[in-house]
Amino acid sequence: MAEASATGACGEAMAAAEGSSGPAGLTLGRSFSNYRPFEPQEAGLPAGAGPSPTFPALGIGMDSCVIPLRHGGLSLVQTTDFFYPLVEDPYMMGRIACANVLSDLYAMGITECDNMLMLLSVSQSMSEEEREKVTPLMVKGFRDAAEEGGTAVTGGQTVVNPWIIIGGVATVVCQPNEFIMPDSAVVGDVLVLTKPLGTQVAVNAHQWLDNPERWNKVKMVVSREEVELAYQEAMFNMATLNRTAAGLMHTFNAHAATDITGFGILGHSQNLAKQQRNEVSFVIHNLPIIAKMAAVSKASGRFGLLQGTSAETSGGLLICLPREQAARLCSEIKSSKYGEGHQAWIVGIVEKGNRTARIIDKPRVIEVLPRGATAAVLAPDSSNASSEPSS
Repeated sequence: MAEASATGACGEAMAAAEGSSGPAGLTLGRSFSNYRPFEPQEAGLPAGAGPSPTFPALGIGMDSCVIPLRHGGLSLVQTTDFFYPLVEDPYMMGRIACANVLSDLYAMGITECDNMLMLLSVSQSMSEEEREKVTPLMVKGFRDAAEEGGTAVTGGQTVVNPWIIIGGVATVVCQPNEFIMPDSAVVGDVLVLTKPLGTQVAVNAHQWLDNPERWNKVKMVVSREEVELAYQEAMFNMATLNRTAAGLMHTFNAHAATDITGFGILGHSQNLAKQQRNEVSFVIHNLPIIAKMAAVSKASGRFGLLQGTSAETSGGLLICLPREQAARLCSEIKSSKYGEGHQAWIVGIVEKGNRTARIIDKPRVIEVLPRGATAAVLAPDSSNASSEPSS
């Protein structure tokens, strides 16, 4: 299938699911109230099926495909993703798109990427002047994030259709010790999350500032200033690479991981649980959420943030690792040597079960203070970032 056709077909499926005709003109972030990416949920390895000890392979259903090569025990790891813009800054949207693509490699514990391709669709409803302003900024954002990840964009495909779409393909050839198959969780492990939830809610709440009907439903639980801060926090979190977390997966003996994106923390936890070789289940007790976004989700009656079904974009890694290592990872990732903005929380446990995942009825919400916010926004219990989940 030609790349242009593939882009168009996926774009139509996504737009149909959202009931939207897609973004138009320079307003990049105005049509994502129900963003959910087009990716398989049910496919993948059968429950309980482990990879061949000699030729590990992973296909549709998880974050990346892992394909054994004919040459010297090497494997090809490859992933692709693309979606509509969801923030109004074209440069930041380019960075988010690149971070989102690379995140699938990072979820495998891979810290290096050999090559990236960029997939870009320019909206036919944009004027020539708008295209000349927006497109170079998106491309620059994507390339800058790739460079930060230690790789480069060497090609790709550009098309014109009704929607702005940006994404890419990431490829790396690995030795077996460079990646961690997402299938080895054991009873007694804990679950660590490396970015707060609530990006979809923050992006939409920011849009509602200009929509009196929607804003009136949530203005009693959040101020305009708090929405602006949450939006900025969400945007910077989405643009942050999960590369540091991927490296720490090796340091702290991670057994499995996935990144949290369009299916929300519950959907991706369930998908990861299905891949496990052992008879285990995941139980989530804590939900780190950008401050005030849990209240917005509840007041709006949308998203399902507290139920774990709210879509995230370029979210954090959900990592299964030994209990004794989890607090050390949460502490280490905040070290100044990795730069600012990295966080992690223990959010759940791995127990004996039938390869399912669930969130307890009343999870503890950890309000994550946006950078630049005043201390008054911070919930009383949110400072204990690496606390153990309650039973």
